[in-house]
Amino acid sequence: MKNTGTLKVETRGDREIVMTRIFDAPRDLVFKALTTPALLKRWFGPHGWTLTECEVDLRVGGAWRFLSKGPDGRTMGMRGVYREIVPPARIQYTESFDEWAAQGSALITTTLEERDGRTTLTCISLAPSREVRDAVLATGMEHGAAETYDRLADVLHTLAEKTAP
Repeated sequence: MKNTGTLKVETRGDREIVMTRIFDAPRDLVFKALTTPALLKRWFGPHGWTLTECEVDLRVGGAWRFLSKGPDGRTMGMRGVYREIVPPARIQYTESFDEWAAQGSALITTTLEERDGRTTLTCISLAPSREVRDAVLATGMEHGAAETYDRLADVLHTLAEKTAP
């Protein structure tokens, strides 16, 4: 399966995956949706997945933990620590998946740039090695990320309608 066309995914160097998506929402709203547990539970994960646990200690040095459940009952856990938080423009954190913990953590840098009420999200994942980056790409993460961001776009649309004058 491929991505729905709204998410641009490319590799850069030996270890990076760069994802870019434009949302029809102001960046403060996108930032809020990326960092608020109640909102994350509404969109995080591909279609059919549910974020069953969502812990966010949004401060430098604070930890985060997600546990998702798939339609087949499979679970996926992930965690990390926030390294940099610049609301509403930038978040940097480590990320490791429970199943791949021995492979090390990726460093994720997400930036939000707003122009004319639309926000460009750029997420750069720096894997611990080329082998880990390539293994992540081979899992079908592009399609899953695209569906996840499509779900985020739907939530942002609903939130924007509620805050419209």
